Amino acid sequence: MKKYDYLVVGSGLYGATFAYFARKAGKSVLVIEKRNVAGGNVYCEKIEKINVHKYGAHIFHTSNKEVWDFVNSFVEFNRYTNSPVANYKGELYNLPFNMNTFYQLWGTKTPQEAKAKIEQQRKESGISEPKNLEEQALYLAGRDIYEKLIKEYTEKQWGRKCTELPAFIIKRLPFRFTFDNNYFNDSYQGIPIGGYNKLIEGLLEGIEVKTNVDFFADKESWENSAEKIVYTGCIDEYFGYDLGKLEYRTVTFETEILNEQNYQGNAVINYTSKEQPFTRIIEHKHFETENKEGFENSKTVISREYSTEWSEGCEPFYPVNDEKNSSLYEKYAERASKLKNIIFGGRLGQYKYFDMDDVIEDCIKKCKEEFKL
Repeated sequence: MKKYDYLVVGSGLYGATFAYFARKAGKSVLVIEKRNVAGGNVYCEKIEKINVHKYGAHIFHTSNKEVWDFVNSFVEFNRYTNSPVANYKGELYNLPFNMNTFYQLWGTKTPQEAKAKIEQQRKESGISEPKNLEEQALYLAGRDIYEKLIKEYTEKQWGRKCTELPAFIIKRLPFRFTFDNNYFNDSYQGIPIGGYNKLIEGLLEGIEVKTNVDFFADKESWENSAEKIVYTGCIDEYFGYDLGKLEYRTVTFETEILNEQNYQGNAVINYTSKEQPFTRIIEHKHFETENKEGFENSKTVISREYSTEWSEGCEPFYPVNDEKNSSLYEKYAERASKLKNIIFGGRLGQYKYFDMDDVIEDCIKKCKEEFKL
């Protein structure tokens, strides 16, 4: 007899959500986590009374009411609206591309003027069939937007020249011909009041969790401990990389406490010029202005984010979903589909860029199948 019905490897959103539904279905569950805390990349660390997003900014947004109601059943979400600003060599532009951005670029005051300017620059590019990301961006947006807000930022993110990146990475660019700085179009958006740890704690309440556990240090023993395994790590690592290694981008963070109340006046500022090696600066207190102790604190906490190529020992953040890697993933996925006692889930287990709501929606769907909900 196995000790548990389910062993969940990884305590991020997918693992914690699956564990919640398994327990609700009356199953015995053990969650193991290689870090010393649960929560995966949504884990928040309290610094100077501020909930610091330790592994990068996490802004929850969805149009799926079932998902929104589900997460709010564990913790109330605030009304944070993501309105990032782009800094290009000291010039500030609102994101996403909207009437404020166009006015800042060209002084255009009406949608008709902005559309005409974009169309003029598109035609000037002379591109009809884009062959790479640079040509795709010029074809969609023209030279001004590309050079100030896309080119160097994208090259920092991917570590490759835009001419070397496939066009499909930016199949389309969102243009909003209104004075609306809300980055997302989703119906619901916010941050958990008190931080994401409250959401994870709610999902894992009453469930056995072991931290500082490396699944691969004793893989066979762990696999023999449960009838089924939910695996949320890198799919290629599970198979010992025997078909080759998938590529990822990773992010490193330089977090600093500053002796000032308000450093940049916004939660997210992207630095789109290559003059700065980091891609953006996050000022965490602006995510939760209702947290008066943290927001009115005379100190603030910022994090500079640096995007680099992934190597073993680093945290894999973003799958590189180009043709080569997608083809390799399909081979791993085919092998995974033949293992009836293992569920591969989440961004790393499915080698797919998921937003947080996508992870939860996908997990709920799997749980409905698994537990006949």
